[in-house]
Amino acid sequence: MFNRRIVLALMALLALAPAAQAAGPRKPLSDQDKADIARAETYMNGVTTLKARFQQYAPNGNIAEGTAYFWRPGRMRLQYDPPSPLLVVADGSFLIVHDRELGEPSYIPLNSTPAGVLVRENVQLNGKDLSVTKVTRAPGVLNIGLVESDDPGQGELTLVFSESPFQLRQWRVLDAQGNLTTVSLYDSQNGLALDRSLFEFKDPKFARPKLNDG
Repeated sequence: MFNRRIVLALMALLALAPAAQAAGPRKPLSDQDKADIARAETYMNGVTTLKARFQQYAPNGNIAEGTAYFWRPGRMRLQYDPPSPLLVVADGSFLIVHDRELGEPSYIPLNSTPAGVLVRENVQLNGKDLSVTKVTRAPGVLNIGLVESDDPGQGELTLVFSESPFQLRQWRVLDAQGNLTTVSLYDSQNGLALDRSLFEFKDPKFARPKLNDG
């Protein structure tokens, strides 16, 4: 039986939970940091469509797998493999999380989620609404940590890129208790023709809410 706790882990991934603040002042970004941030932005803004397999690692050790689809701007689908009852769809306005066992889907404004960073039209990792907390490197890997500029206590998202080729390979979200939820991508394919219906959620039992732009 698919554990409901992985649903909670997914929600932590998609809606930033309050995270513990790092002690001390933030280290200024070096010229190399800024160059690597620009490289990551260029890559993300160059992606139109992407399909990849994924593994999701929950803080309790549970692992789920599936297929991820991205169509920028604004659209994403996480299709979980059976026996998982989960489906996650970003339709341009909302991130919809549907657990067939629990019933009613959850609608989360896309711009309030880490997923919104991945599929926004103009990705600026160190721009008006996002700030880079750190840039770290390991052999063949680049890590970029992000927080919301106006409210950094809302959580930290880390994007992980491979160097050869330069691709998004993983994202991680840290919550207030130090729990880490990780999604890793593999077998990525760019520039595919994707069916628009992949990014639509239709359930006749539930009405789509209106997005409050105010």
